[in-house]
Amino acid sequence: MFAAVDLGSNSFRLHIGHYDGNAIRVIKSARDPIRLGAGLDADGNLTPQAMRVAAESLARFATVLAAYELDAVRVVATNTLRIAKNADAFLPEAENAIGYPIEIISGEEEGRLIYLGVACSLANPGERRLVLDIGGGSTELIIGKGLDILLVDSFSTGTVRQSDGFFIDGRIDAASFEAAIISACGYFEDAAPLYKAHVWDTAYGSSGTLRSISEAIAKNGLGDGRLTLASLNALKQRLIEFGSVAAIQLPGMKPDRAPVLVGGLAILIAVMQELDIAVMQPIEAGLRMGVLWDLQLRATRRDRREQSVRAFLQRFQVDEARAGRTADIAATLYARLRPGNDATTRPLYWSGLLHEVGMAVSHSGYHKHGAYMIENADLSGFTNRDQRLMSRLILGQKGNLHKLDAMLTEPDFVRAVLSLRLAVIFMHARIEGSLQQVGLRIRNRIELEFPRDWLVAHPTLSFWLDKERDYWKEVGTDFQVRLAG
Repeated sequence: MFAAVDLGSNSFRLHIGHYDGNAIRVIKSARDPIRLGAGLDADGNLTPQAMRVAAESLARFATVLAAYELDAVRVVATNTLRIAKNADAFLPEAENAIGYPIEIISGEEEGRLIYLGVACSLANPGERRLVLDIGGGSTELIIGKGLDILLVDSFSTGTVRQSDGFFIDGRIDAASFEAAIISACGYFEDAAPLYKAHVWDTAYGSSGTLRSISEAIAKNGLGDGRLTLASLNALKQRLIEFGSVAAIQLPGMKPDRAPVLVGGLAILIAVMQELDIAVMQPIEAGLRMGVLWDLQLRATRRDRREQSVRAFLQRFQVDEARAGRTADIAATLYARLRPGNDATTRPLYWSGLLHEVGMAVSHSGYHKHGAYMIENADLSGFTNRDQRLMSRLILGQKGNLHKLDAMLTEPDFVRAVLSLRLAVIFMHARIEGSLQQVGLRIRNRIELEFPRDWLVAHPTLSFWLDKERDYWKEVGTDFQVRLAG
């Protein structure tokens, strides 16, 4: 049983699902429309009140989660926490409230998960499809075939920006709608030719806002009842007649949807105009369902992150045998250091695989190039936090340790970077075979033990370890080598 928590700009939402061997069945859902995106001040910081309301919401979600025996929980945050300048300061409080790590995902990763949720919910595996998700802070467009994504983009406009920016104090008139639509078109016009160039069979809309628009059209007899431009314009005219957000009363629409409906409608009209979409199908699937499927795939060892790393290695022509050996050594040494939890285990292994990817740029300073590449690459399945951690490990694989700054205060990171540095040294010294004779401990100091005859069989090992001893001494850690036999 898995849980997916989506910290969106409009609402915080939760799905708990069970995989029945064929599909994921949602057995519990929760929604809290706190409108976090409206809680950003003029400087781009979350206000104290917005953070308090968000933490209270997360604490309520924690109570829901605690009632179930869950195999895995993933909490993802989208646009508002991507752009909030004080997001890092808020995260510890938020994570403490819900009791799980919070991953601030990129727009591209958000798009991937949205598409995964849609694709796994559809019966036609060979269908070519376009998927649109209009969120509170961003809008995602994805084109794919079956489970494969061909094109994905995240655009920095959503219902909060369009609603608050153009329908001031909730006033609705024709001029405001026209301005909101023209503004939204500006976000999509450059990308439109790319999406038009792909041939797709069906366009799907996955967001709650889009489904609300669809229900309002269908239940109020607007246009032909489908999501077409004619129906959208009929809904637009009906909203103009209400005159204000507070006056909106439409069968099939929840009252808390009204503030975001106008902005969402403007974006939807813009997308359908720019991409020449004749009709769009609403679908009850998206980000949260995608997170649940991603957890299910990870549990069955079909981790998208692993695929991303392997594709990255091939793209930059990395020696995969050498990379695999380094990753295996690092993982073995790290296990011997008994980390506090397994949160760094997989990132360390992937960092070992990717440690020489920077050589595609230059053999000089390749660890610096590799760190930059990994932190800034679009790696499907990874969060920004994952990539920053891997970037720091790759940067720290060699050379001085001062560049790692405050991360050296985190015990598991120290264990991980030590394991990777020793793995790289062993690879340089061409040590092959089992590591059963290697002892490694870290308490107040680092203690490394290996067979005495290694120094004869691998002449450069002594040189590399002498340099390593000096690097650790510079950051106040004693490094001792003991020879056995």
